[in-house]
Formats: sequence, structure tokens, C-alpha cells
Amino acid sequence: MKLLVAIAFILILASLGSALFFLMRDKGQSNRTVHALAVRVGLSITLFLCLLGAYKMGWIAPTGIR
Repeated sequence: MKLLVAIAFILILASLGSALFFLMRDKGQSNRTVHALAVRVGLSITLFLCLLGAYKMGWIAPTGIR
């Protein structure tokens, strides 16, 4: 599960970086920035739903602050 979360975070950051790159390079002339940000939002929602499902199935448990 830790590996899945780590990969998801890397993909989210890569999508955010590509959106920044497209924003600087295209100067608002194309929709590539919007598409990259939409991918980031989709990945974030998917990660949240996967974590919620894993919690409901008992695969992960909250540990609290120690």
C-alpha cells in the first residue's frame, strides 16, 4: 500500500510540474495546462478513493499520533 501511495504522489507531482511547464511555455495559447491539471485532480480523487476503500476493507488502519 505504501508503494501505491508513493507512486500516486509522484504521478500527481509530475502532472503538476507538467502543468507549470505548459503554462510557462504556451503562454495561455493551448489547453494543455488545463488537461494536465485535470489529470492531477483525477489522480488525487482516485488516490483518495483507493485509500478510503482500503480502510473500509481493513487493509490499512489508522495509527493516530504517537
